[in-house]
Amino acid sequence: MTFMTANTRYMGLLLILLSCFVALLGGLYVLGVFRKRRPGEPPLDKGLIPWLGHVLEFRRDTLKFLERMQKKHGDVFTVQLGGYYFTFLQDPLSFGAFVKEAREKLDFKSFAEQLVERVFGYKAVENDHNILMIASNKHLKGEGLELMTQSMMSNLQNLMLHSVGSATDQSPWKEDGLFMYSYNIVFRAGYLALYGNVPHKSEGGEEKAKEKDRTHSEALFYEFRKYDQLFPNLAYGVLPPKQKWEADRLQSFFWDAVSVQNMKARDNISRWVWDMQQAKEEVGMNESMINRYMFVLLWASQGNTGPASFWLLLFLLKHPEAMKAVREEVDKVLKESGQEVRRGGPLVDLTREMLLKTPILDSAVEETLRLTAAPLLTRAVLEDMTLKLADGRQYLVRKGDRMSIFPYSAVHIDPEIHPDPHTFKYDRFLNPDGSKKTDFFKGGKKVKYYNMPWGAGVSMCPGRFFATNELKQFVFLMLVYFEFELKNADEEIPQIDFRRWGFGSMQPIRDVPFRYRLRF
Repeated sequence: MTFMTANTRYMGLLLILLSCFVALLGGLYVLGVFRKRRPGEPPLDKGLIPWLGHVLEFRRDTLKFLERMQKKHGDVFTVQLGGYYFTFLQDPLSFGAFVKEAREKLDFKSFAEQLVERVFGYKAVENDHNILMIASNKHLKGEGLELMTQSMMSNLQNLMLHSVGSATDQSPWKEDGLFMYSYNIVFRAGYLALYGNVPHKSEGGEEKAKEKDRTHSEALFYEFRKYDQLFPNLAYGVLPPKQKWEADRLQSFFWDAVSVQNMKARDNISRWVWDMQQAKEEVGMNESMINRYMFVLLWASQGNTGPASFWLLLFLLKHPEAMKAVREEVDKVLKESGQEVRRGGPLVDLTREMLLKTPILDSAVEETLRLTAAPLLTRAVLEDMTLKLADGRQYLVRKGDRMSIFPYSAVHIDPEIHPDPHTFKYDRFLNPDGSKKTDFFKGGKKVKYYNMPWGAGVSMCPGRFFATNELKQFVFLMLVYFEFELKNADEEIPQIDFRRWGFGSMQPIRDVPFRYRLRF
């Protein structure tokens, strides 16, 4: 009896130890301890910290980390980042293998949906991406884009030029930060163009309604700016408790601000927003979730254009030859349209047709985006696949991993593709005859994806034409209506905020003081 009791205790202890051992092995497997590079796979660099891998260095400065990995391993390598294995492709001649791969193998949606739910509280439904693309192709291109351009123009006029008619003497200089000024104006005008205006009847007249638009959009921008500053850490899921509480508060604020009910009380709502709201209702989505999606659209459409406008104005101010060339082109387009800027005269009506006649400004915009837009394009690997490079090399990529490209380091600042890559050259994307330059080379071979500020393939920004027009309209009005200058002309251009690598348009670590006034 004693022997059987001892034996039972021994077996019980053995089972407990065995269970612990199995659990330990499972934990080590999850942490990636047992992952080994298989024949045919890219170089594997797991980092020293189990599960986390290189994520801390990656978040600290994505560009510097990827440059270090590329120097160590070559154009293709796999790294561990926060429990996931990412294979980075940094050969621009081979980007087609990533961009054009079948969705059954490389999927953009699942990764994007996880990010959107974490950051905006929105849970995607079937055909979400198709709904977005249908509405965008209809309303943010062609005739639809013409209507959006008109709406953006009227709202820019209200925000920037509402005091023009009342000016009798030379306007005094006003001082501001160039970043906040640019972001403020472009965000607010874009918001009003998309989500509508205060009805004239509700305020007793047009001028009071326009004033309400100005005060309402101003308050909204400052709340948006708070959320924007939390965005990188929110996306990575590392907000401390106090900031997480603030993020939750701001989410609730915007779910209400752009809610279906509030939109229905406004005039001039864009068909782009309205069609998507209708499509969500038709698939049975509840109103509270539609409100969350409206916030997703607000950030996606307005989170990058304002910062890009700042960089463009700053580069023009820092490069007099660029400012001169762009200003001359703008003045020429204005004159050819039969319009002029004069005291007491009608406001300039900047049409889409006029915006199509600015190749120099277009090149300056593209150069600005090359230097300051840094998206990280990521796909989920849905099945084991073979990655085929342009030079004939092949690599095996595992199901369950992720694949990414970072065009900023692979293309935008590659000195072979773009000589003197860190210098702003307003005519970099112009041929000698003034036409758009599209021929860029690496190793003697033409590079198809020579500038990728908008992403590529299925993840290419569907609103890129509207965003470009927003940016150009703002700069056009600044040039024809205002005198503006930097307060400290010799001060160096501020560094970019490294925390925002991978999230679109970069932002400066500090603002740049400037002053401006109406030209008459």
